Amino acid sequence: MQTLSTSDVPGLGRLQQRALIVGVIALIAGAAGAATNIDQFFTSWLIGFLFCLSLSLGCLGLLMLQHISGGQWGMVGRRVFEAGSRLLPVVALLFVPLLFGMPKIFVWARPEAVAASHVLQMKAPYLNVSFFVVRAVIYFLFWMLLVVLLNRWSAAQDNGEGVTKHDSIRYRKVSAPGLLFLVITVTFASIDWVMSLEPAWFSTILGLLWIAGYGLTGLAFTIIVLAAIHRDNPSGSLLTPRHFHDFGKLLLAFTMLWAYLSFSQFLIIWSGNLPEEIPWYIERIRGSWGAVALALVVFHFFVPFGLLLSADLKKKSAMLQKVAVFILVMRLIDLIWYVAPSFRHLAPEGAAVAPGLIPMHWMDIAIPVGLVGVWVFLFVRQLRSRALFPMNDPYLKEAFAHHDAP
Repeated sequence: MQTLSTSDVPGLGRLQQRALIVGVIALIAGAAGAATNIDQFFTSWLIGFLFCLSLSLGCLGLLMLQHISGGQWGMVGRRVFEAGSRLLPVVALLFVPLLFGMPKIFVWARPEAVAASHVLQMKAPYLNVSFFVVRAVIYFLFWMLLVVLLNRWSAAQDNGEGVTKHDSIRYRKVSAPGLLFLVITVTFASIDWVMSLEPAWFSTILGLLWIAGYGLTGLAFTIIVLAAIHRDNPSGSLLTPRHFHDFGKLLLAFTMLWAYLSFSQFLIIWSGNLPEEIPWYIERIRGSWGAVALALVVFHFFVPFGLLLSADLKKKSAMLQKVAVFILVMRLIDLIWYVAPSFRHLAPEGAAVAPGLIPMHWMDIAIPVGLVGVWVFLFVRQLRSRALFPMNDPYLKEAFAHHDAP
């Protein structure tokens, strides 16, 4: 069974170089913007942090799902999942600047705001700076524990250790409860880092919605990387049209799950028409933000859904890669739509906020692009540090038993 080494994939080097160039330029622009508008800088940094987090946690969730379910799709994608998950310590570092800007980001972190609001006073036992930091530390420690265990065992397997099927049981023993607690911790993290931006608003579906979004982000990124690997050397790779067809079906499933949860959240809140909940959506479906909401409905669901119904498209790596890139862009726009309207209070007092055709601030694009560029640069370095496929996995031969069959 043939396989590729990283030296056989020059596209990875090109991707790494371009990501670094774009990332550095975008971050320089973001730094210049911070000098003139530090409040907006922290807002945009939060968006960039959340997007990088979705890439790493999406990869971690898919890695554990692969260990539980098995199958060829997981075998060919495992190295991408592992490399993405190993960047969680970097994402944790990206969280640190947010600690310095907490009073500018979170209303409940301002003592004068808490003193003037009965709602904030009632929520103070949970929404306070000390407990917020403690929870964040717990989240990252748990996520990184999963990353260390799964990646350490995988590296040992590459060196010829733990290569029996009995040894592989430990992956499932960690992944099964790990996936459950990943859902729980991401739910609380979404409450802390997104829902608490507007403390009076709440949603019982938000955690599941963000889990679906993280899975969709990680899956789209994996398809982009695997398609680039296949393009460089299609004959020397384990990748076949059948694998991309499987990934395309998973991408369609996650797209439908995201759309279902998004509509369910909207339907429940809109039909409830409660004063604590409905203003959140009113702000996001009127004016320029309403145009963004409509674009998300059309381009984040209907267009990908229609394209991914085609079996021929899903088998063509180049076409599927384009759809994945499109979805990844829409994931960023969706994140901006969730976060940015919460900061309308950052406008100077008494100043009218012009609706404009594009409601997003340019730093909401530049800083996330810069952080993702650096993330991708480090990702490629991690990916190239190991073999592209787990050739010593005891289930590899079974998974590819019919790989060479006519």
